[in-house]
Amino acid sequence: MTGCLAIVGLGPGAEELQTPQARAALEQATDLLGYTTYLNRVPAKPGQNRHGSDNREEIARARSALEIAYTGKHVAIVSSGDPGVFAMAAAVFEAIDNGEPAWREIDVTVIPGISAMFAAASRLGAPLGHDFCAISLSDNLKPWETVIRRLEAAASADFVIALYNPISKARPWQLGAAFDLLRSIRAPQTPVIFATAVSRADEQIEIADLASADPARADMRTLVMIGSSATRLVPRPNGEPWVYTPRSVEAPVS
Repeated sequence: MTGCLAIVGLGPGAEELQTPQARAALEQATDLLGYTTYLNRVPAKPGQNRHGSDNREEIARARSALEIAYTGKHVAIVSSGDPGVFAMAAAVFEAIDNGEPAWREIDVTVIPGISAMFAAASRLGAPLGHDFCAISLSDNLKPWETVIRRLEAAASADFVIALYNPISKARPWQLGAAFDLLRSIRAPQTPVIFATAVSRADEQIEIADLASADPARADMRTLVMIGSSATRLVPRPNGEPWVYTPRSVEAPVS
């Protein structure tokens, strides 16, 4: 007998930004699993089992969720933002790919959520209005050399770049190193956005330029966005400009 597993995106923080589909999956679950900080965002329900774990235990958490679901339970495993963006969906499918063949019988559903880059963009205007990419600065699961190679390629191709996991106590230098690389490729006036705790009570959004952007402004709750050469600031009377990237790109002059 097998149950089901829902991989649920909780969104960026505010309850109103959580989808009805996500709320329904959380309500129906017999068991909830997740990083304890994210699990605490889900209201407790009588009779529902909660299994919190540490931030770096993704594969162990995924295996536990699959083991519980295989016994016939209705399981939900939660992620902040969207579960498919640097989050639990990939961990679950990795566990299935390398785990018990019987786990492939489990009904697995990925329930999307609003990712941090989309929540941050909505606060500013339309900075992701043209081609963009997302890069995690964490080197926990990939070499730093890979991070640098991808960042250099994205900067040279003139993408708007959303940086996830920009800084932590264990790696306080990496965002500064990323800014140094970007300054060697992008213009000094390139907009840089620091969006911290978007949609939560302590939300903070700051717009700087690449020349003066201070990596100390970021923490692990921060999404850092680097504009392209086309990204524009539109001044407003309240002093808080809109930021947008035009949808069109001019053809190069031959």
